[in-house]
Amino acid sequence: MRPAVYRGTVLHFLSDPGVEGEPGSWEVFEDGALAVGGDGLVRWAGEWSRLPDALRGEVIDHRGRLIVPGFVDAHVHYSQYDAIAGFGAELPEWMRRYVFPAERRFERRAHADLIAELFLDTLLANGTTTAAVHPTVHPASVDAFGAAAVRRGMRMVCGKVLMDKRPEAPEFLCDSSVAEAERQTRELIDRWHHTGRLGYAITPRFVPSSTDAQLAMAAELVGEYPDLLLQTHAAENIPETESVLARFPTARSYVDVYDRLGMLGPGTLLAHCVHIDDRDRARLAATGTAIAFCPTSNLFLGSGLFDLAAARRAGVRVGLGTDCGAGTSYSLLRTLNEAYKVVMSTESGRSEQLRLSALLGFYLATLGGAEALSLSDRIGSFRPGMEADFVVLDWAATPVLRRRVEVARDFEERLFALMILGDDRAVKATYVLGRRAYRRGAVPAGADR
Repeated sequence: MRPAVYRGTVLHFLSDPGVEGEPGSWEVFEDGALAVGGDGLVRWAGEWSRLPDALRGEVIDHRGRLIVPGFVDAHVHYSQYDAIAGFGAELPEWMRRYVFPAERRFERRAHADLIAELFLDTLLANGTTTAAVHPTVHPASVDAFGAAAVRRGMRMVCGKVLMDKRPEAPEFLCDSSVAEAERQTRELIDRWHHTGRLGYAITPRFVPSSTDAQLAMAAELVGEYPDLLLQTHAAENIPETESVLARFPTARSYVDVYDRLGMLGPGTLLAHCVHIDDRDRARLAATGTAIAFCPTSNLFLGSGLFDLAAARRAGVRVGLGTDCGAGTSYSLLRTLNEAYKVVMSTESGRSEQLRLSALLGFYLATLGGAEALSLSDRIGSFRPGMEADFVVLDWAATPVLRRRVEVARDFEERLFALMILGDDRAVKATYVLGRRAYRRGAVPAGADR
């Protein structure tokens, strides 16, 4: 069976391009071809004129559009679908007012099923094919999400949230005991880890909402299951950080608390890390711990400005997270727009060598996100053998974008215009394992091309 060939401008990354686009770190084929086998894996990517005869199969024509690997959302709460755009509160009050009531409803499986469907369809409509997802404490929230993701064939990471510390966590969202939370987690690992394209993540919400015993249990599970991820929050805002240091007075920092618990490592993903210092960054880099940069939620809640330039200078892996519902858009293009502004608002980001270029931005949204989730051997680029998750973007999605692209001087300027002016309207189609899962203006098309 000959592969399907998707023709258009093809862009992908082989490694971190930096701000300037290091030679050999990225490839763009203006009249390109992406060949995908019947197994959903990439066979070849390159110039259309060089497509090997043996790979010339059915052609799906996307000329005049941009084909990039599917976007990777490094941090998002599917359980907060109903909490997005909650007015007028910083993190603790916002959680009490909007998040906890929304998450309580997931004790009903029917509600979890409904939101899982809405959430995944929303991701696909925004070009996102992989995400590190937080459900709730309810096992049914993981089951509903896992079933919906498997039906769509999507590569996702998810795991039951762990919370048991009262009153920081409300009684109705607390695990009944450490032993019961561990039992449920083990059952969910057995049921969902490596089912379809799912990976399981140990997910303590954050230090304030777990007892010492539960945090220790989570760390033990990570040691027992080395191929699992651990996802949690760290140093999102100042009051949260101060409360953690008051509870652990011998710890040097919030990051140090996780370090002492044995939770840092190449399989750990910390959301936010807004209020950390260079010693923390050095430790994160040394342990291989990744950060999810969540600009729209940090701005929305007034949490502070993440220093992307400092993190990259220290060698920390960074992915990009929408963090909805505190985040304000499921679009990683919109998120990149806000990320650029955050970087420009930090002292180190004002250096031209440390700004968020279009190449660096699209790397963070694709291969960089895959690296943060320890999935870059499977997704994030168009190297042969990679899973063919990709998105087709429309340079002319809006009149303003179309005109700006028309007058751009080169490819990178066009790409920057798309990064700043694009949103879900620019997503023409989203493909999962080479099969169209979304087409703008139509319901998700499943196996259609």
